[in-house]
Amino acid sequence: MFPSNIFIAVFRMSRKSRKSIKFISDYGLFRRVVDDAKKIVVLTGAGISAESGIPVFRGSGGLWRTFSAKELASPAAFHKFPSLVWQFYSYRREVAFRAEPNKAHLALAKYEEKCIKENRKFSIITQNVDGLHIRAGSKKVIELHGALRKVRCTKCSLIYENTDVPICEALKGLGSSESLQSELPVVKIEDLPKCIKCCSLLRPHIVWFGEYLDPDVMEEYRRLVEECHLFIVIGTSFMAHPIFVQTIKERCVPVAEFNINEYPTSEAFKFYFPGSCTATLPEALGVEL
Repeated sequence: MFPSNIFIAVFRMSRKSRKSIKFISDYGLFRRVVDDAKKIVVLTGAGISAESGIPVFRGSGGLWRTFSAKELASPAAFHKFPSLVWQFYSYRREVAFRAEPNKAHLALAKYEEKCIKENRKFSIITQNVDGLHIRAGSKKVIELHGALRKVRCTKCSLIYENTDVPICEALKGLGSSESLQSELPVVKIEDLPKCIKCCSLLRPHIVWFGEYLDPDVMEEYRRLVEECHLFIVIGTSFMAHPIFVQTIKERCVPVAEFNINEYPTSEAFKFYFPGSCTATLPEALGVEL
């Protein structure tokens, strides 16, 4: 059950006018909805971190333009070319650790503070591994794909945080766009990052292609979706999560999308705010930064 009639009014208006209005970009109406929601879930993707200088490491246009993400971000690649994969992730770590949370990250953290004071639930589910939500001050953050600040031992499976730059001396200065202009050096396995417990080879604590998401994380994701009163999508496509999209539709939960595209990724979404989320999100949430 939704906590008030505001949600019902939004859906009735949407149904009556859906032939002429495909989505709503009304900041005032959205602010009433978000302020009335008792349980809010936010899904974020690469788009929210773009204005913090975090590039998309995919495809031929990425920094690692001679390699695709699937060639590097996989268990098979790490087994065959651990030096190459660690150079890639060493550089990704440096980029992420240098970046600063932008106004969109800060707006979410500030609105979460408001929810905590009002005894409302506010959760962020992020596909990003840069850690910027946590650095912005957000408390309830579920990192679907892992985190660059974490490492995992390939032998004892110990997981811990490591924010050293470089993570080991042998990777110093490697992996940058400048180093890619020449032939990539090969770093010996014994010189790559080692576990603080058993001294075995470490790997980034990232969910790679061909690996499953943590079942506990996915269960919490499912529970939050099934209980939420408002779902907010920022800088990504919720359509990549078909099971949860269906759950949202069946429950008639309003969905708000913030993205740079002119139109939303689904006509089923009730609210859509195009443009830079660093500008649209603070206004929509009614927070001052």
